[in-house]
Amino acid sequence: MRNMKPLSIQPIPYQGSKRSLAPRICQLIPDGVETLYEPFAGSAAITIYAATHSQAERFVIGDSFGVLIDLWEMIIQRPSELSERYNEVWHAQLDNPHHFNEVRSAYNDKADPVQLLYLVARCVKNAVRFNKHGHFTQSADKRRTGMKPDKVARTAHAVSKLLKGRVELYKGDFEACIHNARPSDFVYMDPPYQGTSYGPDKRYAAQLERDTLIEALHRLDTRDVPYVLSYDGRTGDKTYGDPLPNSISAHLLEISAGRSSQATLNGSDAVTVESLYVSHGLEIFDMELPQKEPKTRLFA
Repeated sequence: MRNMKPLSIQPIPYQGSKRSLAPRICQLIPDGVETLYEPFAGSAAITIYAATHSQAERFVIGDSFGVLIDLWEMIIQRPSELSERYNEVWHAQLDNPHHFNEVRSAYNDKADPVQLLYLVARCVKNAVRFNKHGHFTQSADKRRTGMKPDKVARTAHAVSKLLKGRVELYKGDFEACIHNARPSDFVYMDPPYQGTSYGPDKRYAAQLERDTLIEALHRLDTRDVPYVLSYDGRTGDKTYGDPLPNSISAHLLEISAGRSSQATLNGSDAVTVESLYVSHGLEIFDMELPQKEPKTRLFA
C-alpha cells in the first residue's frame, strides 16, 4: 500500500469536500496515469492530492457550476489578484455587521468568483446551500470570520505552482468533460448525491439525474476507462439513495468519512459512510472481491 501523506493545501473549504478522504481514494489510482479527470470538481481535492503525489501527468478540472471554474481559473492563473481581492472583501466585514448578507446579495446578482470564495469560507460550517434559482442562501457563521486572507494567499499560490501548465479547466456537462478520456487516463467522479440533490436542503447549484449517471458509467466501461465514483451512502440509520445496478462494472466499497458535519449541525452524533464504486481492473488493496457482482466492503 502506498504511503500517502495528508492533504495540506486546500484553497476552497466546504462541507462535503473529499480532502480528508483523498489519501484513501487516491490509493486506487493506477500507476502511469496520463490525464486525471475530475468532472465534478468542487474543491478538486482529488486533483490536488494526486498532483502533490505525482500520480498523473496532466489534469482536467471540470464543473457545471460555471462560477466555480472561474474561481479555479483565478486560483491557478492569477493567485495574486485573487488574494488581493479576497483580502479586501474579508477585511470589510470587520466593521460592518451586515457585510455577509451584502456580499451574498451582490454575488447572487453578479456571480463574482471572489465573493463566492468568501461566502463559502464564512458560511455556517462551510455548508453551502442554494435555492431553485441557483442563488446562494446559506447564512453567516457568527462564531468565526472565515478563512484568513494569509491562508487564502498561501494556498492559492501553492496550488498555482502545483497545477499551472498541467491543467485544463472545463465549464459544463460532465460527459463532455470526460469525452476524450482513454484507458491510460483516470476519472474521479463526485456528483450530486441522489439523496441530497432535491428538496428544501439543496447542497448543489445543479442536479444530476440518476439514469444519466448510469448511462455515463456504462460508456466508460465500454471504453475501458478506469474510474472511481463517490455516490450516496448513509449517515447513522439514514440511507441516501439506492445502490447503483449490477450492470455497472464496478466493485462497491464503503468508505468511512467520520462524524457527519451535517448531523452535527442538526444536533446529533452520527458517522457518515460513503459508497465508493471502483471500476473493475483497478487494484483494491487488501481486498478479495468477486468478479461478477458488486459486493460491499468497508474500505479503511
